Amino acid sequence: MAYNPDHQIERLTTAAAPVQPEDSMAEAGRKILLAELMKMLRHEGGSRTGENIEDVHDMRVATRRMRSAIRLLKPYFKAKDIRAFNRDLRRLAWVLGDVRDLDVMIEQLRQYQAGLEADRQAALQAVIDELDRRRLIAREELNAHLDSKAYRRFVKSFTEFLTQPVPDVKPAHDADATPFQVRHVLPLLISERLAAVRAYETILADAEPKTLHALRIEFKRLRYVLSLFQEVLGAQAGEVIEEIKTIQDHLGHLNDSTVARARLEGLVNDETSALNEYLTFLETQEIGLRDGFPVEWRRFNSRKVQQKLATAVLALH
Repeated sequence: MAYNPDHQIERLTTAAAPVQPEDSMAEAGRKILLAELMKMLRHEGGSRTGENIEDVHDMRVATRRMRSAIRLLKPYFKAKDIRAFNRDLRRLAWVLGDVRDLDVMIEQLRQYQAGLEADRQAALQAVIDELDRRRLIAREELNAHLDSKAYRRFVKSFTEFLTQPVPDVKPAHDADATPFQVRHVLPLLISERLAAVRAYETILADAEPKTLHALRIEFKRLRYVLSLFQEVLGAQAGEVIEEIKTIQDHLGHLNDSTVARARLEGLVNDETSALNEYLTFLETQEIGLRDGFPVEWRRFNSRKVQQKLATAVLALH
């Protein structure tokens, strides 16, 4: 049968089921990956056309969430079963990322351009046209990947893997109390991800952009573990996820600005004074975001937010 993402979505939908606290971690991982694969495939068509830039964003997020889930749950799967899927997801994330980075740069440039006088708008259009040209090439590479036999083989084999229940990885003997169920393992995983975030408290005072970017990644991993398992956590989990999203967005805007400056500086020449002005605008924006970050950090690190997280985890008991 020819490849059709709708056929794979139909199969996945039939096998979809909510995560339960009593699930083994492997079975919970299968359910989580299945749900994320459905999300990924639903945005494949839109990612091909580029009619809505959010399709590439959402498809990329789904691949990231699956990779994060695999990283988190790797000990509960057979390595040979999951290694190839993770490699395929990494390749897909690369080609999606090239398009997404350009989507963001073009969108931000157009927003800035709209606030300029007519002559300055025209001066900046050549830069936007060049980025559009690069995005077209990146989308052609994305579509070539989506049309490849390797990608279609990945989708079919991953769908097959995720629509088959995994064997429960129960302890070999009744007397062996090794944790294997979601309700017993998840609190530790959340605690580890939270500790990885809060460890940055000791170095934030003089944090460089690369340090803040690394912190953003740790926040993302904490958010993913909470959102992937949100249905078995207390209602407060949603509030904590929103708090993390707010601080992630703050750090994300900072990172987008840093990346854009690095890439756009290569386009500067004697005829691009408007671009130089935009680069100065980005630099000023970065300073403001860095200066404003301590307020965001204090809110997240407050007793109120940490209590909400603890209460959400208690729902597993």
